[in-house]
Amino acid sequence: MENVAASVDAKQARGLDKLLGFTITVATGDRVEGTLDIAAIHHQPFGITHGGVYCALAESAASVSAFCWLQETGIGGSAVGVNNNTDFLRSVSSGVLTVTTTPIHRGRRQQLWQIDMVDADGKLAAQSRVRLQNIEMPALPDA
Repeated sequence: MENVAASVDAKQARGLDKLLGFTITVATGDRVEGTLDIAAIHHQPFGITHGGVYCALAESAASVSAFCWLQETGIGGSAVGVNNNTDFLRSVSSGVLTVTTTPIHRGRRQQLWQIDMVDADGKLAAQSRVRLQNIEMPALPDA
């Protein structure tokens, strides 16, 4: 059986991440760092970043962190989000948003990650906690 996990490039944007323009610069089992250049396509009707963008960034960053940790520890598999709690703290309409993950709990069955999203001035714009379920690695769809 092919090792699907070995063929995954955790930094490669796919699907919604690619559409949003989310770029991951660091991807390890201890931390993910990435950026998104906020533009009009990320806005809700009133000219600020849509809350769903923050939720999507948090989900993606946590999932990549969780996946990397599972590979690094030898547990294997992947992880899927089962809860995403995001607080919106500061509105952002333009500039670079930096996303960073921090592990809160990493276990055999579940993981919990904190995701901080800061604006170009380093001010916290949103903060999330994403809980993930560790699962066997599913087959990958075509990119």
